[in-house]
Amino acid sequence: MPLPYKVKTKDEIPPAFSNLYVPRDGVLVLDVEGVIDKSHADELKKRNADLVQELHAHRQRFDGIDPDEVRKLTEEKRKLEEHQLLKSGEVERVVESRIKQATLTWEKQLGALTSERDALNARLVSIQIDQAVVSEATKRGLRATALPDITARARHTFRLVQGVPQAFESDGQTVRLGKDGVTPLSLAEWIDLQVSEAPHLFEANIGSGAVGNGSGGAVGNGPVRNPFRKESWNLTEQMRLLRSDPQLAARLRAAA
Repeated sequence: MPLPYKVKTKDEIPPAFSNLYVPRDGVLVLDVEGVIDKSHADELKKRNADLVQELHAHRQRFDGIDPDEVRKLTEEKRKLEEHQLLKSGEVERVVESRIKQATLTWEKQLGALTSERDALNARLVSIQIDQAVVSEATKRGLRATALPDITARARHTFRLVQGVPQAFESDGQTVRLGKDGVTPLSLAEWIDLQVSEAPHLFEANIGSGAVGNGSGGAVGNGPVRNPFRKESWNLTEQMRLLRSDPQLAARLRAAA
């Protein structure tokens, strides 16, 4: 007899399998991976069917219609209407219509430019925070494999304020204070916290080969030894990084 996926009470579960069920949303469900509730699966199936039907209806509605031709005919209609208005002496209506059309075009272009600007600003902020974090963390023996983790953690805590990384609490509004309870948490203090809270991101023993001590070497699974720094310049390692991990290479170049 197959086991039910979801039941309301333990009485509905065969005694030998009661330990396989866990409470969830007021009911008991079979604790297995890769299984979803049938009602949820049916809902997704219905939604997909509705979308396919809607897409089919749109295709039928616009079948045989050339969008470029429609735009061309619309423009010709607008010009004809303007010509008729000008012949009737209604110049003001023509001017008003043209201004309205131009305004709509400008607003659309402005919206696109604003979205692009916001996306670029967000990307720039992420890059600047990443660079600052990587630069500081490499001094503490950050592992090369931990770069994605440390930068992701930093983006949840820091925002740029007047071009400087500023730490905030989880609400995103309250400035996070440092250990003295007065001044804002500095990037160096935050890195110290990460060394304590997430030691797996850092080399346990920072030897003479770490970047913070200025020696050369290659980037491996140990401390990050930056081949772009003057004191540890290594052209061979730079080329290897550029081929194998361009993002890491860019971060290390920026931190140099």
